[in-house]
Amino acid sequence: MTDALELDALWEDFHRVVNMTSQELAAWLRVSDAEEETEPLPDQAGTQTGQHVLAILQKRRTDLTDDDIQVMYDVVDTVTAEADLDNEPEAEQTRRRHQLMTIGHDPLKP
Repeated sequence: MTDALELDALWEDFHRVVNMTSQELAAWLRVSDAEEETEPLPDQAGTQTGQHVLAILQKRRTDLTDDDIQVMYDVVDTVTAEADLDNEPEAEQTRRRHQLMTIGHDPLKP
């Protein structure tokens, strides 16, 4: 398990990089998973990681599990690594933006 100081830092980093609210993320997961004639159930929309991020956003720090902590590390690492790739073609930027939004980070949001 992670010590208290490390968990505090992770909590802060996670909430800094996940800049979408739980409502925004839930809506995005439904939209991104919807097809022309069908839409998944809200609790089944999006990727497994996206659903896990959504669940973490609805938790208190004291309720985090080891799986939650691992997902938080993965999300922080992913978003931090993507921040270094700003000079891609526009189509690639849009694709990457949509991928990041599935884990709660909208690069266009201040």
